[in-house]
Amino acid sequence: MFLLLISCFSVILLSKSLSSKTHQRILHCKWRLFPPLFQKCKLGIFSFLQITPLKKMKAKLGSSENQTENHSTTSSSSLLDLPELTLECILDRLSPAGLCAMAGVCSSFRDRCTSDHLWEKHMKQKWGKVIGDSAYREWQWHIALKMRPRNLLDRTNQTSFIGSVSKICPLLSRFSLKPGAENGENRLRKSDLPVDSIMARYLALETGEFWFPAQVYNRENGHAGFMLSCYDAKLSYDSKTDTFQARYSPHGRRTTEENISWDRLRVPPVDTCSYDLHISDSLVDLKPGDHIEIQWRKTKEFPYGWWYGIVGHMESCDGNENHCHCQYTDTVMLEFKQYPASSRWRKTAINRKDHREVGNETDGFYGGIRKLYKEEEISMWKRLWPNQVLD
Repeated sequence: MFLLLISCFSVILLSKSLSSKTHQRILHCKWRLFPPLFQKCKLGIFSFLQITPLKKMKAKLGSSENQTENHSTTSSSSLLDLPELTLECILDRLSPAGLCAMAGVCSSFRDRCTSDHLWEKHMKQKWGKVIGDSAYREWQWHIALKMRPRNLLDRTNQTSFIGSVSKICPLLSRFSLKPGAENGENRLRKSDLPVDSIMARYLALETGEFWFPAQVYNRENGHAGFMLSCYDAKLSYDSKTDTFQARYSPHGRRTTEENISWDRLRVPPVDTCSYDLHISDSLVDLKPGDHIEIQWRKTKEFPYGWWYGIVGHMESCDGNENHCHCQYTDTVMLEFKQYPASSRWRKTAINRKDHREVGNETDGFYGGIRKLYKEEEISMWKRLWPNQVLD
């Protein structure tokens, strides 16, 4: 029994010793294997952390290079590459200054931006209410005079044109716009623009170079002697003040006037010289209450002006519409109610059937009559009505 216990105890000790050695060997083996595994794992982690950003950076660099190439490709494209209709729509929306600036970019834009169809709209918008047929005829005469001594005035005309364009668009002063083509550069020269083009006419008006004929309400800034009248004049525009300077006929007390606003100008309603009698075509239709304009001048050496009045009743008529026969009489009574009833300028009578210039050196001379049909014309005269009765 004792021997049995000893043998069991020895077996237990032996097993413990073997297990401890085996365990140590296993641990030793584990620690020997773990550092290489850890190193491999560490390298894998770091390589992953390092390689992944590099791949991303390369991808970004590649995309940025593609973008740069695309940008260089797109930057080389021109505005002229746009479809024709799109380009025309863009140019159609430009202001006169914008068109002048674009005309100095290249020859292609010069040809496009100086075309009449682009400038016609600007011409009508700004100048349509003051430029009529008489002004157009004056323009034709103006350019004929400029073109006659062409060999002597070419360089002067080019320089004046460049000055005109620079006034419209100050940015053009940065472009090479001097006459000539020493360096072969694109230049906007007088010879590039037809003198009879709408752009040339617009620039001549805008810079005040062209004096055009029109009519001025209330001459001499509303002087009592010209109240409710409209006289022919030659006008020049001042873009700095947005007003006009007028030159009237050499007869009279003053021949010039400055600072005339737009609302005091109009296109001559009839194509009649200011020294000629207007042939009236509405005398038969005149009746009391009609609004009219009549030619009047102080003496026969003076030009006519147009004066506002209304058709009144004959002295024998009480003004009752049910009994009025003034429309059927040969005599037409004209009233100028801006003057008091006692004034010699208040009324005048004309012959309906055989009308010609009538008057004398004291009261002046009355000429042709035009009946006003448009409410716009009548309301204009009403806006000019004086605040008090004239003497």
